[in-house]
Amino acid sequence: MIWLKAFASGFLATLLFHQGLLGLFYLGSVVPMAPFSLTPVAPLGVPAVVSLAFFGGLWGMVLWLLLGRRSGVMFWLGHVVVGAIGPTAVAMLVVFPLKALDVSAQTWVGGLILNGFWGLGVAVFMALMGARSLSRPR
Repeated sequence: MIWLKAFASGFLATLLFHQGLLGLFYLGSVVPMAPFSLTPVAPLGVPAVVSLAFFGGLWGMVLWLLLGRRSGVMFWLGHVVVGAIGPTAVAMLVVFPLKALDVSAQTWVGGLILNGFWGLGVAVFMALMGARSLSRPR
């Protein structure tokens, strides 16, 4: 059951935290792309935001594997740091080159900020689902 909670936490954190912050960046003209893209993604043709949320769910499971036994500040800070670095590194070093997208200092910084906030969201949802107590460390 904990793995389902981890997946759901990553999925929901993508929709609320990642895409929410991307929306604020978009409204502030910091980034050119709007959140919640419904553009179909190959090979299945699902909307891009659904694909992103699915992979967010998988990353949520990775975070639980790496950080699930942490408590207190290390649980929360670990999710932010690992959430920022892991998905951003994979995106910039693997996904962007495969899709022939430009990688720059701006995309690295933006990715670290967005994914760090996403990682915080994963920790929040894991705590809300009872995997980690909000009131006391385990």
